[in-house]
Amino acid sequence: MPRPAGAVRRLVLAACAVVLLALAACGGGGAGGEGGGGAPAAGVGTVFPATVDTAFGPVTVPEAPQRIVALGWSDAETALALGVEPVGASDWLGFGGTGVGPWSRGYTNPPVILGTTQLDYEAVAALRPDLILDTRSSGERQRYDTLSRIAPTIAPPPGLTAAYGTSWRQQMTMVSTALGKPDEGARQVAALEDRFRQAQVANPQFVDRTVGVGAFFGGQWGAYVPGDQRMDLMTELGFRPSPQIQQLATQANGSFYVTLSGEQVSQLSADLTVVFPINASADPIRTDPVLSRTPAAQAGHLVVLDDQTTSDAFSSGSVPGTRAALERAVPLFAGALTP
Repeated sequence: MPRPAGAVRRLVLAACAVVLLALAACGGGGAGGEGGGGAPAAGVGTVFPATVDTAFGPVTVPEAPQRIVALGWSDAETALALGVEPVGASDWLGFGGTGVGPWSRGYTNPPVILGTTQLDYEAVAALRPDLILDTRSSGERQRYDTLSRIAPTIAPPPGLTAAYGTSWRQQMTMVSTALGKPDEGARQVAALEDRFRQAQVANPQFVDRTVGVGAFFGGQWGAYVPGDQRMDLMTELGFRPSPQIQQLATQANGSFYVTLSGEQVSQLSADLTVVFPINASADPIRTDPVLSRTPAAQAGHLVVLDDQTTSDAFSSGSVPGTRAALERAVPLFAGALTP
Protein backbone atom coordinates (compact mmCIF):
# COMPACT_ATOMS: atom_id res chain seq x y z
CA MET A 1 0.00 0.00 0.00
CA PRO A 2 -1.42 0.81 -4.51
CA ARG A 3 6.62 7.31 -1.40
CA PRO A 4 4.36 10.23 -2.19
CA ALA A 5 2.37 8.88 -5.10
CA GLY A 6 3.07 5.29 -4.14
CA ALA A 7 1.82 5.87 -0.64
CA VAL A 8 -1.40 7.24 -2.01
CA ARG A 9 -1.89 4.21 -4.19
CA ARG A 10 -0.91 1.95 -1.32
CA LEU A 11 -3.97 3.16 0.57
CA VAL A 12 -6.15 1.18 -1.78
CA LEU A 13 -5.09 -1.76 0.33
CA ALA A 14 -6.79 -0.07 3.19
CA ALA A 15 -9.96 1.18 1.62
CA CYS A 16 -10.63 1.94 -1.99
CA ALA A 17 -14.28 2.53 -1.25
CA VAL A 18 -13.86 4.35 2.03
CA VAL A 19 -13.60 8.12 1.98
CA LEU A 20 -10.59 8.73 4.20
CA LEU A 21 -8.49 5.65 3.58
CA ALA A 22 -9.79 4.65 0.24
CA LEU A 23 -10.75 7.30 -2.23
CA ALA A 24 -7.80 9.42 -1.21
CA ALA A 25 -5.74 6.29 -1.35
CA CYS A 26 -6.71 5.25 -4.79
CA GLY A 27 -5.82 8.59 -6.32
CA GLY A 28 -2.40 8.90 -7.78
CA GLY A 29 -0.72 7.01 -10.49
CA GLY A 30 -0.60 8.84 -13.75
CA ALA A 31 1.09 7.34 -16.77
CA GLY A 32 4.77 6.85 -16.30
CA GLY A 33 7.61 4.42 -16.68
CA GLU A 34 10.17 3.91 -19.37
CA GLY A 35 9.35 4.38 -23.01
CA GLY A 36 8.24 1.32 -24.89
CA GLY A 37 6.88 -1.01 -22.25
CA GLY A 38 7.29 -4.76 -21.89
CA ALA A 39 7.83 -7.31 -24.58
CA PRO A 40 4.76 -8.21 -26.64
CA ALA A 41 3.16 -11.45 -25.52
CA ALA A 42 3.82 -13.37 -28.70
CA GLY A 43 2.70 -16.97 -28.65
CA VAL A 44 0.83 -16.57 -25.39
CA GLY A 45 -1.15 -19.77 -25.76
CA THR A 46 -3.05 -22.07 -28.03
CA VAL A 47 -6.58 -22.34 -26.58
CA PHE A 48 -8.46 -19.81 -28.70
CA PRO A 49 -10.97 -18.42 -29.05
CA ALA A 50 -11.15 -18.11 -25.27
CA THR A 51 -14.23 -16.88 -23.41
CA VAL A 52 -14.14 -15.46 -19.88
CA ASP A 53 -17.26 -14.74 -17.81
CA THR A 54 -17.19 -11.28 -16.23
CA ALA A 55 -19.56 -9.07 -14.26
CA PHE A 56 -20.56 -7.46 -17.57
CA GLY A 57 -21.07 -10.69 -19.47
CA PRO A 58 -18.83 -13.09 -21.37
CA VAL A 59 -15.76 -11.64 -23.10
CA THR A 60 -14.19 -13.51 -25.99
CA VAL A 61 -10.52 -13.31 -26.87
CA PRO A 62 -10.47 -14.41 -30.52
CA GLU A 63 -6.77 -15.20 -30.88
CA ALA A 64 -3.52 -15.15 -28.96
CA PRO A 65 -2.99 -11.55 -27.78
CA GLN A 66 0.28 -9.88 -28.62
CA ARG A 67 0.09 -6.68 -26.55
CA ILE A 68 -1.44 -7.03 -23.09
CA VAL A 69 -2.13 -4.22 -20.65
CA ALA A 70 -2.60 -5.35 -17.03
CA LEU A 71 -4.59 -2.79 -15.04
CA GLY A 72 -6.21 -4.78 -12.25
CA TRP A 73 -4.65 -5.16 -8.82
CA SER A 74 -2.00 -7.95 -9.24
CA ASP A 75 -3.04 -8.71 -12.83
CA ALA A 76 0.54 -8.02 -13.98
CA GLU A 77 1.97 -10.44 -11.40
CA THR A 78 -0.52 -13.04 -12.54
CA ALA A 79 0.38 -12.62 -16.21
CA LEU A 80 4.09 -12.84 -15.37
CA ALA A 81 3.47 -16.03 -13.41
CA LEU A 82 2.09 -17.46 -16.66
CA GLY A 83 5.17 -16.39 -18.61
CA VAL A 84 3.56 -13.35 -20.25
CA GLU A 85 4.96 -9.81 -20.07
CA PRO A 86 2.41 -6.99 -20.23
CA VAL A 87 3.41 -3.92 -22.23
CA GLY A 88 1.64 -1.72 -19.69
CA ALA A 89 0.68 -2.22 -16.06
CA SER A 90 -0.69 -0.48 -12.97
CA ASP A 91 1.38 -0.42 -9.78
CA TRP A 92 -1.30 -0.73 -7.09
CA LEU A 93 1.11 -1.43 -4.23
CA GLY A 94 3.55 1.35 -5.10
CA PHE A 95 6.50 -0.98 -5.64
CA GLY A 96 8.17 1.37 -8.10
CA GLY A 97 10.33 0.06 -10.91
CA THR A 98 8.33 -2.43 -12.94
CA GLY A 99 5.45 -2.40 -10.45
CA VAL A 100 5.57 -5.97 -9.15
CA GLY A 101 6.72 -7.53 -5.89
CA PRO A 102 10.08 -9.23 -5.32
CA TRP A 103 8.35 -12.63 -5.41
CA SER A 104 7.36 -12.13 -9.06
CA ARG A 105 9.09 -13.19 -12.23
CA GLY A 106 10.93 -10.24 -13.70
CA TYR A 107 10.46 -8.51 -17.02
CA THR A 108 12.73 -8.78 -20.03
CA ASN A 109 11.54 -5.31 -21.02
CA PRO A 110 9.86 -3.05 -18.44
CA PRO A 111 6.23 -2.08 -18.97
CA VAL A 112 4.84 1.41 -19.16
CA ILE A 113 3.47 2.11 -15.68
CA LEU A 114 -0.10 3.39 -15.83
CA GLY A 115 -2.50 4.82 -13.26
CA THR A 116 -4.73 2.90 -10.90
CA THR A 117 -8.14 4.43 -10.26
CA GLN A 118 -7.28 7.72 -11.95
CA LEU A 119 -6.53 6.10 -15.25
CA ASP A 120 -5.32 7.92 -18.37
CA TYR A 121 -7.31 6.10 -21.03
CA GLU A 122 -5.39 7.80 -23.83
CA ALA A 123 -2.18 6.40 -22.38
CA VAL A 124 -3.75 2.94 -22.36
CA ALA A 125 -4.88 3.30 -25.97
CA ALA A 126 -1.43 4.55 -27.01
CA LEU A 127 0.01 1.15 -26.10
CA ARG A 128 -2.22 -0.44 -28.77
CA PRO A 129 -3.33 -3.35 -26.58
CA ASP A 130 -5.24 -6.27 -28.00
CA LEU A 131 -6.20 -7.46 -24.49
CA ILE A 132 -6.77 -5.55 -21.25
CA LEU A 133 -6.73 -7.34 -17.89
CA ASP A 134 -8.79 -5.60 -15.20
CA THR A 135 -9.89 -8.55 -13.11
CA ARG A 136 -9.46 -6.92 -9.70
CA SER A 137 -10.67 -3.34 -9.78
CA SER A 138 -13.59 -1.18 -8.73
CA GLY A 139 -15.76 -2.93 -11.30
CA GLU A 140 -17.39 0.32 -12.41
CA ARG A 141 -19.41 0.16 -15.60
CA GLN A 142 -17.96 3.38 -16.98
CA ARG A 143 -14.40 2.11 -16.54
CA TYR A 144 -15.27 -1.15 -18.27
CA ASP A 145 -17.12 0.51 -21.14
CA THR A 146 -14.23 2.90 -21.80
CA LEU A 147 -11.60 0.18 -21.69
CA SER A 148 -13.61 -2.24 -23.81
CA ARG A 149 -13.74 0.34 -26.58
CA ILE A 150 -9.94 0.12 -26.67
CA ALA A 151 -9.60 -3.68 -26.55
CA PRO A 152 -11.36 -6.76 -25.17
CA THR A 153 -11.34 -6.22 -21.40
CA ILE A 154 -11.45 -8.90 -18.73
CA ALA A 155 -13.42 -7.19 -15.96
CA PRO A 156 -13.98 -8.57 -12.43
CA PRO A 157 -16.02 -11.77 -12.17
CA PRO A 158 -19.76 -11.81 -11.49
CA GLY A 159 -21.15 -12.14 -8.00
CA LEU A 160 -18.58 -10.25 -5.93
CA THR A 161 -19.76 -8.89 -2.58
CA ALA A 162 -17.03 -6.23 -2.34
CA ALA A 163 -15.07 -4.01 -4.69
CA TYR A 164 -11.61 -5.40 -5.43
CA GLY A 165 -12.92 -8.72 -4.14
CA THR A 166 -11.62 -11.00 -6.90
CA SER A 167 -9.96 -13.97 -5.22
CA TRP A 168 -6.56 -15.28 -6.24
CA ARG A 169 -8.28 -18.36 -7.67
CA GLN A 170 -10.65 -16.29 -9.78
CA GLN A 171 -7.86 -14.00 -10.94
CA MET A 172 -5.56 -16.82 -12.01
CA THR A 173 -8.40 -18.72 -13.69
CA MET A 174 -9.63 -15.67 -15.61
CA VAL A 175 -6.19 -14.46 -16.66
CA SER A 176 -4.92 -17.89 -17.66
CA THR A 177 -8.06 -18.51 -19.72
CA ALA A 178 -7.75 -15.15 -21.46
CA LEU A 179 -4.09 -15.85 -22.23
CA GLY A 180 -4.85 -19.28 -23.64
CA LYS A 181 -3.16 -21.09 -20.75
CA PRO A 182 -6.01 -22.57 -18.71
CA ASP A 183 -4.13 -25.77 -17.88
CA GLU A 184 -1.15 -23.86 -16.50
CA GLY A 185 -3.50 -21.65 -14.51
CA ALA A 186 -5.22 -24.70 -13.04
CA ARG A 187 -1.83 -26.18 -12.16
CA GLN A 188 -0.80 -23.05 -10.27
CA VAL A 189 -4.14 -22.89 -8.44
CA ALA A 190 -3.80 -26.53 -7.38
CA ALA A 191 -0.22 -25.96 -6.21
CA LEU A 192 -1.23 -23.03 -4.00
CA GLU A 193 -4.22 -24.93 -2.63
CA ASP A 194 -1.75 -27.64 -1.64
CA ARG A 195 0.36 -25.03 0.16
CA PHE A 196 -2.70 -24.00 2.16
CA ARG A 197 -3.45 -27.64 3.03
CA GLN A 198 0.11 -28.14 4.21
CA ALA A 199 -0.10 -25.02 6.36
CA GLN A 200 -3.35 -26.23 7.94
CA VAL A 201 -1.91 -29.67 8.69
CA ALA A 202 1.19 -28.13 10.23
CA ASN A 203 -0.88 -25.68 12.29
CA PRO A 204 -4.04 -27.36 13.62
CA GLN A 205 -4.27 -24.58 16.21
CA PHE A 206 -5.52 -22.28 13.44
CA VAL A 207 -8.71 -24.22 12.86
CA ASP A 208 -11.86 -22.42 13.99
CA ARG A 209 -9.93 -19.71 15.84
CA THR A 210 -11.31 -16.22 15.36
CA VAL A 211 -9.29 -13.55 13.58
CA GLY A 212 -9.35 -9.80 13.03
CA VAL A 213 -7.21 -8.07 10.42
CA GLY A 214 -6.61 -4.33 10.33
CA ALA A 215 -4.37 -1.56 9.02
CA PHE A 216 -3.12 1.76 10.39
CA PHE A 217 -2.40 4.91 8.41
CA GLY A 218 -1.81 8.44 9.61
CA GLY A 219 -3.73 7.96 12.84
CA GLN A 220 -6.62 6.19 11.10
CA TRP A 221 -7.51 2.58 11.78
CA GLY A 222 -9.57 0.20 9.72
CA ALA A 223 -10.70 -3.41 9.59
CA TYR A 224 -10.82 -5.77 6.62
CA VAL A 225 -14.02 -7.75 6.15
CA PRO A 226 -14.82 -11.09 4.48
CA GLY A 227 -14.48 -10.82 0.73
CA ASP A 228 -11.12 -9.08 1.05
CA GLN A 229 -8.09 -11.17 0.08
CA ARG A 230 -6.39 -10.73 3.47
CA MET A 231 -9.39 -12.08 5.36
CA ASP A 232 -9.84 -14.79 2.75
CA LEU A 233 -6.23 -15.88 3.21
CA MET A 234 -6.83 -16.25 6.93
CA THR A 235 -10.02 -18.26 6.44
CA GLU A 236 -8.21 -20.60 4.04
CA LEU A 237 -5.75 -21.26 6.84
CA GLY A 238 -8.66 -22.38 9.02
CA PHE A 239 -9.46 -19.17 10.89
CA ARG A 240 -12.91 -17.60 10.93
CA PRO A 241 -13.85 -13.92 11.15
CA SER A 242 -14.57 -12.80 14.69
CA PRO A 243 -18.15 -11.81 15.57
CA GLN A 244 -17.03 -8.16 15.67
CA ILE A 245 -15.64 -8.41 12.13
CA GLN A 246 -18.81 -10.12 10.92
CA GLN A 247 -20.82 -7.26 12.39
CA LEU A 248 -18.56 -4.67 10.74
CA ALA A 249 -19.10 -6.42 7.42
CA THR A 250 -22.76 -5.43 7.55
CA GLN A 251 -21.61 -1.79 7.50
CA ALA A 252 -19.16 -2.15 4.61
CA ASN A 253 -21.62 -1.13 1.86
CA GLY A 254 -19.73 -3.00 -0.85
CA SER A 255 -16.27 -2.08 0.40
CA PHE A 256 -13.72 -4.56 1.70
CA TYR A 257 -12.67 -2.27 4.52
CA VAL A 258 -14.38 -0.37 7.33
CA THR A 259 -12.77 2.61 9.04
CA LEU A 260 -12.51 2.58 12.83
CA SER A 261 -12.12 5.40 15.30
CA GLY A 262 -9.36 5.13 17.86
CA GLU A 263 -11.88 3.95 20.43
CA GLN A 264 -13.15 1.23 18.07
CA VAL A 265 -9.77 -0.46 17.58
CA SER A 266 -10.75 -2.99 20.21
CA GLN A 267 -13.09 -4.50 17.60
CA LEU A 268 -10.00 -6.00 15.95
CA SER A 269 -9.38 -8.19 18.99
CA ALA A 270 -9.84 -11.92 18.39
CA ASP A 271 -8.08 -15.20 19.07
CA LEU A 272 -5.51 -13.79 16.63
CA THR A 273 -5.24 -10.15 15.59
CA VAL A 274 -3.14 -9.21 12.56
CA VAL A 275 -2.34 -5.57 11.84
CA PHE A 276 0.14 -3.68 9.69
CA PRO A 277 1.11 -0.06 9.03
CA ILE A 278 0.65 1.65 5.68
CA ASN A 279 3.54 3.92 4.76
CA ALA A 280 4.33 4.45 8.42
CA SER A 281 6.31 3.07 11.31
CA ALA A 282 4.85 0.19 13.28
CA ASP A 283 5.69 1.93 16.56
CA PRO A 284 2.29 3.68 16.89
CA ILE A 285 0.62 0.28 16.53
CA ARG A 286 2.66 -1.27 19.31
CA THR A 287 2.06 1.67 21.63
CA ASP A 288 -1.60 2.28 20.81
CA PRO A 289 -3.33 2.55 24.20
CA VAL A 290 -6.56 0.90 23.06
CA LEU A 291 -5.03 -1.92 21.04
CA SER A 292 -2.49 -2.72 23.74
CA ARG A 293 -5.30 -3.31 26.25
CA THR A 294 -7.25 -5.73 24.06
CA PRO A 295 -7.43 -9.39 25.09
CA ALA A 296 -5.46 -10.34 21.96
CA ALA A 297 -2.57 -8.05 22.83
CA GLN A 298 -2.63 -9.00 26.51
CA ALA A 299 -2.46 -12.69 25.59
CA GLY A 300 0.37 -12.20 23.09
CA HIS A 301 -1.93 -13.00 20.18
CA LEU A 302 -1.24 -9.77 18.30
CA VAL A 303 0.88 -10.01 15.13
CA VAL A 304 2.26 -6.80 13.64
CA LEU A 305 3.43 -7.22 10.05
CA ASP A 306 6.12 -4.55 10.22
CA ASP A 307 8.18 -5.92 7.33
CA GLN A 308 6.96 -4.26 4.14
CA THR A 309 7.64 -7.23 1.89
CA THR A 310 5.57 -9.43 4.19
CA SER A 311 2.66 -6.99 4.43
CA ASP A 312 2.75 -6.40 0.66
CA ALA A 313 2.69 -10.14 -0.02
CA PHE A 314 -0.17 -10.49 2.47
CA SER A 315 -2.04 -7.78 0.56
CA SER A 316 -1.18 -8.78 -3.00
CA GLY A 317 -3.93 -11.31 -3.58
CA SER A 318 -1.99 -12.91 -6.44
CA VAL A 319 -0.89 -16.53 -6.61
CA PRO A 320 2.84 -15.73 -6.30
CA GLY A 321 2.22 -13.05 -3.68
CA THR A 322 -0.01 -15.31 -1.60
CA ARG A 323 2.60 -18.05 -1.78
CA ALA A 324 5.16 -15.58 -0.42
CA ALA A 325 2.72 -14.51 2.29
CA LEU A 326 2.31 -18.10 3.45
CA GLU A 327 6.07 -18.53 3.65
CA ARG A 328 6.66 -15.30 5.54
CA ALA A 329 3.56 -14.77 7.69
CA VAL A 330 2.34 -18.22 8.72
CA PRO A 331 5.30 -18.75 11.09
CA LEU A 332 4.38 -15.44 12.76
CA PHE A 333 0.77 -16.54 13.20
CA ALA A 334 1.88 -19.89 14.59
CA GLY A 335 4.29 -18.26 17.00
CA ALA A 336 1.58 -16.00 18.38
CA LEU A 337 -0.71 -18.95 19.10
CA THR A 338 1.92 -21.29 20.50
CA PRO A 339 1.66 -21.56 24.31
